[in-house]
Amino acid sequence: MGPNDTTDIESLQKGDARRGRGLDFCLVLSVIVLFTGLVALAVAGVLVIHDLQSQLQHKRVQSVPPVPEAAHVVVDAPGKSLKMQSVYLGATSYELNNKTMTLDPQSERPLGSNFEFNPVRHTLSVKHGTYFLYMEVNVTCLSRCQSGVFTIRVSDKLSCEMKLPNSTDSQPIQRKCWTVTSLSKKTELLAQMTLPHGPLPHWRLELRGSGFGLFLVS
Repeated sequence: MGPNDTTDIESLQKGDARRGRGLDFCLVLSVIVLFTGLVALAVAGVLVIHDLQSQLQHKRVQSVPPVPEAAHVVVDAPGKSLKMQSVYLGATSYELNNKTMTLDPQSERPLGSNFEFNPVRHTLSVKHGTYFLYMEVNVTCLSRCQSGVFTIRVSDKLSCEMKLPNSTDSQPIQRKCWTVTSLSKKTELLAQMTLPHGPLPHWRLELRGSGFGLFLVS
């Protein structure tokens, strides 16, 4: 091999090295450009989404109709309407016995105009409609109390049975019953107490939390 051959080989090696460095530079430059493009695209996407959200929020605010000033003068209308369409009758006797319950409209829950109460017969007349009828019973043991059961029926519309255990505890025992029922204009509601197994000595019906009520649904 002559001297010229050695020179050619060295020239080729230097040329390959320069081309390799050029390829590396182009590759790095391409990666930088690609990364910059992705970052710019992501930023643009975020700005577009934020702009759309702002527009949608602005449209929601515009779509809400303004509240007329006149509406402020009828704030108490729902309360008045509810009073006219609801009533609660509370027990007035502590006695548990086979009898018609003595009831009285509660002063804190005024008698609605849809109802008429007869204080002599303790009956409640209602206007035609569908009503939510509910009852609450609250009893207390005064001493050594035997187990037993009694039932309170509001005409044939609602029945609430109370099962009492043997007890010496003075903590009250409570029960709530309810139903949704249709009542005609001539309906008279009467609460009847029944003790199928005889008296329940030392048990007392608490006046607070005992009675029945109803309100107009439709």
